[in-house]
Amino acid sequence: MKRSLQLQLSAMMFLEFFMKGSWFVTLGTYLKNNLGAAPLEVSNIFSTQSLGAVAAPFFIGFIADRFFNAERVMGVLHLIGAGLLLMMYRAGNAASMYPYVLLYFISYMSTLALTSSVSFRNLSDPKKQYPFIRLFGTLGWMVAGFSISYLFHWDSKEAVASGALQNTFLLGAACSLALGLLCFLLPATPPLKKNQKFYWGDALGLQALTLLKQKNFLIFFITAIIICIPISFYYQNANPFLVATGLPNPTGKMALGQFSELLCLLLVPFFFVRLGYKKMMLIGISAWALRYLLFAFGNGQDLAFMLILGILLHGVCYDFMFVVGQIYTDAIAGKQYRSSAQGLVTVAMYGIGMLIGFWVAGFISEALKAYEGATYWRYIWLSPAAMAIVCMLIFLWLFKEQQPQQPESSEAV
Repeated sequence: MKRSLQLQLSAMMFLEFFMKGSWFVTLGTYLKNNLGAAPLEVSNIFSTQSLGAVAAPFFIGFIADRFFNAERVMGVLHLIGAGLLLMMYRAGNAASMYPYVLLYFISYMSTLALTSSVSFRNLSDPKKQYPFIRLFGTLGWMVAGFSISYLFHWDSKEAVASGALQNTFLLGAACSLALGLLCFLLPATPPLKKNQKFYWGDALGLQALTLLKQKNFLIFFITAIIICIPISFYYQNANPFLVATGLPNPTGKMALGQFSELLCLLLVPFFFVRLGYKKMMLIGISAWALRYLLFAFGNGQDLAFMLILGILLHGVCYDFMFVVGQIYTDAIAGKQYRSSAQGLVTVAMYGIGMLIGFWVAGFISEALKAYEGATYWRYIWLSPAAMAIVCMLIFLWLFKEQQPQQPESSEAV
């Protein structure tokens, strides 16, 4: 791989995730503390990420795969994204911000797929080279968190009260503008399906529905949706909770979760050989329950170590469930349904599961408004902890460690 190509793709990946990490992590805090958003309004805005995850496959499949170069589409989307982030900066309330966040996530979730497409199609040996390129995405997210806490100091209680978090949207807009311009300098990546007919079912991975006839894959599929419900509590409530409990530099400390993710990615092959699918996914689900229990009973003073430990569990929570789940899906689907199955599981988790989760989190937060301070936050975290435990028990009882036979039919559903 040429050095120039490596630098281009690494910078692309770094900015892609720095951009989201620069404003999304603190979004819940900004909505509650600065815009006075009600719990259901917060849920409504966070749910746009799931709506974007559902809409993105249609956009990519219908436009980017058939009419225009991937790097040009990505460049235009990021330039639009810069404008949308500026509109978020100017929004005076949650209702006026909603359409800008929705449009942003439709474009951003599309660029996530395009970054992978541009990378894979321009690397000579993607299996060996892509992990190094993807590493810069995680670094970008971490640097964004560290910058907000340790460089700009926008997330302390005093800074939040003064409205400093509003600047995160300007930081994101500047990054989106820079990435949009960079995209036009990336290697040409022309459409692959220029003369092929577009099928809506293919975009959502519906061809892989036949795999649900296999009991174990069905149990995994349902479990993946269920576990995304309590996971949504973390994205929506973690930063507001850490700010409220008085943990210093909360956004920077949340970036430690990405550091643990890097370490766990290196450990996945080691544990996978020794534990297999079921035990590793059980560990991942259990880690979510443990994380929420640590949040429920920790605080930002004498028990701050419990909060830090909960954050550091992110690698186990994510990699042992989602990364191993992707490996499992790939093994069960085989060549025939590989792409379709991954698309189906992605839409199920990030679309259906998290969409339900954001709304459940909103309804529970609304119901607990009568409580204040530590009591309020304890119940907020005990709720998803209980959901994760139920999910763990269902998976433990019903999922069997075996390789189902590949489906015989090749017909699309």
